[in-house]
Amino acid sequence: MSAPALVGDAWLGTGGLRLDLESLRGRIVLLDFWTLCCVNCHHVLAELRPIEEEFADVLTVIGVHSPKFEHEKNPDSVTAAMQRHGITHPVLNDPNMSTWQAYGVRAWPTLVLLDTEGNVASTFSGEGHGHAIKAKIEALVAIGEASGTLRRGPDVFVPLEGATSSYVQPGKATMISQDALLVSDTGRHSLVIALPSSPNDSMARIGSAVRGFVDGQGQDAQFSEPYGHVRLPEAVAKIVGYDVVIADTGNHALRGLRLADLQVTTIAGTGEQWMQGDPIAGAATEVRLSTPWDVEWSGERVLIAMAGDHRIWAFDPLSGQVQVHAGTTNEGMTDGSLEESWFAQPSALIADGENVWVIDAETSALRLMTPTSISSRIGKGLFDFGHVDGSAAAALLQHPLGAALLPDGSILIADAYNAALRRFDPATGQVSTIARDLAEPSDVVVLPGESVVLVVESAAGRITRVPIAAGSQVHGESMRTIRPGLRLAPGEVRIEVVFEPPPGEKRDDRYGPSTHLVVGSTPPELLIEGAGSGSDLERTVVINAGITEGVLHVAGKGASCDDVSGPDAHAACHIHQQDWGIPIVVADDGEHVVVLTLSN
Repeated sequence: MSAPALVGDAWLGTGGLRLDLESLRGRIVLLDFWTLCCVNCHHVLAELRPIEEEFADVLTVIGVHSPKFEHEKNPDSVTAAMQRHGITHPVLNDPNMSTWQAYGVRAWPTLVLLDTEGNVASTFSGEGHGHAIKAKIEALVAIGEASGTLRRGPDVFVPLEGATSSYVQPGKATMISQDALLVSDTGRHSLVIALPSSPNDSMARIGSAVRGFVDGQGQDAQFSEPYGHVRLPEAVAKIVGYDVVIADTGNHALRGLRLADLQVTTIAGTGEQWMQGDPIAGAATEVRLSTPWDVEWSGERVLIAMAGDHRIWAFDPLSGQVQVHAGTTNEGMTDGSLEESWFAQPSALIADGENVWVIDAETSALRLMTPTSISSRIGKGLFDFGHVDGSAAAALLQHPLGAALLPDGSILIADAYNAALRRFDPATGQVSTIARDLAEPSDVVVLPGESVVLVVESAAGRITRVPIAAGSQVHGESMRTIRPGLRLAPGEVRIEVVFEPPPGEKRDDRYGPSTHLVVGSTPPELLIEGAGSGSDLERTVVINAGITEGVLHVAGKGASCDDVSGPDAHAACHIHQQDWGIPIVVADDGEHVVVLTLSN
């Protein structure tokens, strides 16, 4: 089919030029539907980097930014995200999700590949498709060359202006001593040690400021978008030989930092992203992780906010073992036991005695994790957010990213997309606003004995001193994502997930079924029948006529291997996966079939 037009309010990374598909005829075009808050979209950016480099003379990648949160509609917010993640292709801002709807997109991330004549050639939803996209592009190049329609030459991307601030998209900050602050200079792939009294002036830098995964001393080491860190107890540090644990987010790893000589060592993760079916426990440097965003010392171990798979993991530095601690990989806000709870991109952990406060970014939630269970204190779910103070039951956040514990037991929250610093008092159950007009605050640090805190303003590239105050009451707007709900009929509905291995590959059935499907809902009562897991990518569910709206959760996985044979053949195998959290409206005129494309 002919690809629909690209519609949006701003083009970024084009030097002011507004692109259209007609002007790109002759090039292969890959549309990447993403939103800046989505960690799975960050994974796809990493998958695309080597492809963009290899096919630079024939391929144009266009990010179609289709926002989930109100804050993400602003082109300046998208520009900041492009700088944070080192995006080197044009981006179309699609605040009304017009292009999203025209292409029938159901979830972030989704990729649509167009041939040299502007026709849709393939669609991919989720992660793990890098090898498949490469194979499809190679096939389209051959077709374009044979037909004479392929046009080679330089791409249209125009680099953004470089940042001039102290930091580039700083993520987290931690007091590592009474007179030293450790800051993640996330956009520069490094860390900085600074004085708390002068937090924007570097005393020492750790990391080369070039994206990489290399152990070493000081600036010889390399990181990829590091975020959270925690100082170990002195007795533990003395045994293991490092003082600080760092969440090396883009490398899917934990790194150890010895402060005496700034030596960096990999202590967990392999550098590869955890995928469905990978081990969930074992020797830390042999188990894959998935975008660790924050770390905290609790219960004689390091807890990890594993944003990439929506779980909490635990790392024991003394035994060198890692394992899942809480969560299921299902994305949502479901309370209960540690094993059954759902998280949605956990991004901050704060120890409070034997309990831990968890910031869940995608549900705009503050949650409490005890040794046995999870309970939500602020938050409504995946698609509800806003800036509302008052009782915790009514309060709303918008994609918070950081938190800190005050001496009186109240919680400070870096409410990133509301540009605010919020305060929650567990004793009274009240939420207030301490400060506003901050630039995407991503973390907050309490300074012992002082009446101010340090706030990491990610989008401004600085750390700001903010007075601690009682706070005011803000009663802003309650909002929901503008992502259109899918109308489904009550009663039986057929779910079909399309999965086709890429050229040169076949389904990997060596160790059992090559596909897996999990279906659930929020609220659980939305599905009368059909929830659960199985190997078939088709499922009939029964929608409850008594529920008017909710979220349909569909997680699909497909495994494929190179189609080779012979005694000396060594097939490379791959996992393709996606978790669709689809807002739905139950209506008599709704659809009876839901078709979701994993890859075709």
